[in-house]
Amino acid sequence: MEESLAAFTHTLEAWYTQASRDLPWRRTADPYAILVSETMLQQTRVETVIPYYDRFMDRFPTPLHLADAAIDDVLKMWEGLGYYRRARNLKAAMEVVRDRHGGRIPEDPDELRALPGIGPYTLGAVLSIAFNRPYPAVDGNVLRVMSRYSGIEEPVDLPKVKRQIEQDVAKALRYGTPRVFTQALMELGALVCTPKKPRCSVCPVASNCAARARGLTEALPKRLPKRARRRQIVVALWLTRGDSFWAERRPEGGLLGGMWQLPAVEIDDSSASLEWHARACLTELRLGHAHKGDTIREPEAVVFERVCEASHAFTHLDWTVVVFAPVGYDQAGGQLLEIHPSHEGTWVGFEEISKFVWPKVYQDVLSQLISRNHKQLALF
Repeated sequence: MEESLAAFTHTLEAWYTQASRDLPWRRTADPYAILVSETMLQQTRVETVIPYYDRFMDRFPTPLHLADAAIDDVLKMWEGLGYYRRARNLKAAMEVVRDRHGGRIPEDPDELRALPGIGPYTLGAVLSIAFNRPYPAVDGNVLRVMSRYSGIEEPVDLPKVKRQIEQDVAKALRYGTPRVFTQALMELGALVCTPKKPRCSVCPVASNCAARARGLTEALPKRLPKRARRRQIVVALWLTRGDSFWAERRPEGGLLGGMWQLPAVEIDDSSASLEWHARACLTELRLGHAHKGDTIREPEAVVFERVCEASHAFTHLDWTVVVFAPVGYDQAGGQLLEIHPSHEGTWVGFEEISKFVWPKVYQDVLSQLISRNHKQLALF
C-alpha cells in the first residue's frame, strides 16, 4: 500500500503541473487568500466563486481589512453566494486574528483550528496549501477519488471510512509536496474523477485504480441515504407606503441571520389557512409582541390579496414564501398602517433596496412585486 501511495502521489503531482486550471487563488501562497477561497468554495462551484473572490479580495485585501469591516458590508459582498454563515464565521475569525495573532493567520494547527468556522477540511487546506505542511484536506472530491482508487465499497460518509481516507491521504502527503498534492487531488476530482461519467481514459492514475479494475467506477462512492428535507411555508406581508415597504432584520442567530426580509411567520404544520396566519402576522405588527398568547383578533375590515410566491431549497429545508397584501393599508388612498414600536424594522424605499442584504428568495419576491409598476428600477 505504501509503495502504491508513493507512486500515486508522484504521478498525480506530475499531472497537476501540466493540467491544472489557472485559478486566482492558485497564484498566491497567502494564507488569508487561501482561507477566503476555501471558505467560498464550500458547497459552491468554482465558476461561481471566481468573480466573488476577486471582488472580495479587492475590498478586503488583508485580515485586518475584513476584521475592521462592518458585518453588513461583508454580507453585501457575499450576497448571492448563499450559506451566509460562512461569511460571518470568516469575519469573526479575522477579528480573532487581529486581536490575538497580530493580524497574521496562525500556522500552529491548534491556534488555526480554534478560529471560528475552521473545520477539519479547511484546517488541512490552509496548512497544506498555504504553509506546505502535510495535513490532509478531505472534501467530497477527495472522498470520491480515494474511494474509487482504493476500491472502498462502504459508504464514505461513515466516520470510520472517512478516517481511513484521511489517514491514506496523510501518508500520501509524505511522499510529495503538500501544497501541490492537495490541489492535485482536488483537481483530479473536479476535472477527471467526476461524480457522473468519470473520464477514466485520461486519468493519470487509472492503471492502479481498484474501482476501474473491478468495474465499479460508476457505483462508487457509496453514501448513506439522505434525510428528506423539511418543508416550511413562510407567510410574508407586503406593506407599502407609496414607494416604500416595511422590512425587518432576521435575528442574528440561525438561518439567514442578520439579513433583511418582509415581516413573516414560518409555518411547519398548521390546520389554519395561510390567510389566517397573514392576519395573525398583521395583528402582531399593529399590536406588538405583548399580545402573544392572547386570542388573535382579526383587524377590522381587512381583506388580503395573495400577491406572489417564491421557493428556495436550503441544505435541509425547502422554503415556499407566500406573500399577502392587506387591501386598504397604503398611504395612497387607504388607512395608514402604524407599526407597533416593539417591532424593529424600517420603511425601505424601492430605490434603496440594493443597500440592504436580502436572502435570494426575497430578492425573487421583491423583483416580482416591484417590477410590475417599476420595471425601470435595477433592484439587485
